[in-house]
Amino acid sequence: MRKRLLGDNHPDVASSLNNLVHLYDSQGGCSEAEPLYLEAINIFRERLWENHPHTQIYMENYKTMLSQLRQAESR
Repeated sequence: MRKRLLGDNHPDVASSLNNLVHLYDSQGGCSEAEPLYLEAINIFRERLWENHPHTQIYMENYKTMLSQLRQAESR
């Protein structure tokens, strides 16, 4: 819905994608979460730039998710 109203590259769309990421992640759906994380990060990079706090937070959250996934796979 937000994509239709605001356009594909609006920061609010990235925030909505992040909400979906957390939903998938909480349900163990890392494979569904990863492309959404990357899309959100790309939106923030394009619209808010690389060093914006939102971009940095999403990138750190993505790295954390990948680290947790690797740990789970190594068990």
